[in-house]
Amino acid sequence: MGYGIRLRVWGEYACFTRPEMKVERVSYDVITPSAARGILEAIHWKPAIRWVIDRIHVVNPICFENIRRNEVESKASVKKASIYVTEERQQRASMVLKNVEYIIEAHFEMTEQRGAEDTPEKHYNVFLRRARQGQCFHRPYLGCREFQAHFELLEGGLVSYENVHPGVKDLGYMLLDQVFHVDTKGVTKEVVPHFFRARMVDSVIEVPKLEER
Repeated sequence: MGYGIRLRVWGEYACFTRPEMKVERVSYDVITPSAARGILEAIHWKPAIRWVIDRIHVVNPICFENIRRNEVESKASVKKASIYVTEERQQRASMVLKNVEYIIEAHFEMTEQRGAEDTPEKHYNVFLRRARQGQCFHRPYLGCREFQAHFELLEGGLVSYENVHPGVKDLGYMLLDQVFHVDTKGVTKEVVPHFFRARMVDSVIEVPKLEER
């Protein structure tokens, strides 16, 4: 296992969309490991390292709220560089989470793209410095970009918090991560999602590795 970190993240709203919902957005009960990894990568990521989520602590009670949001029907692309919001606006309902807070335990592993100057100590210290100062490459978000995430590095001993979900709760199948398969030119050819059966025991979710799911 590489160098481990603990990061507290929180926000007013979050939406970790279930892929089986095609039109309306419905969130998973808690943050997905994939979304948690995205928050860490927003603070510090390089091709030389790969973040691995070990466990997720659910600090606040799980609370859903129905909201309606304006969205556009299409996405910007090379063929469609301009989008006219007034013509393509659609109002959709979303089932989102409210007042979320998590503690993410994770570590990073070195990849085959590491260089001679890439050492675990270097990247570990860079992450600590950036997290302590609240720095990030882009603002991390909780599932959707409009739901910004606040974060705080946790250092020192164990962090005590109320066990708001005692016992065992089966959260069903949840997105673990996505694996991108690229060709020899570095172009993505296929994106393969991987799922796992998530169980929350006394507010803690143990996250398996991709090869252990």
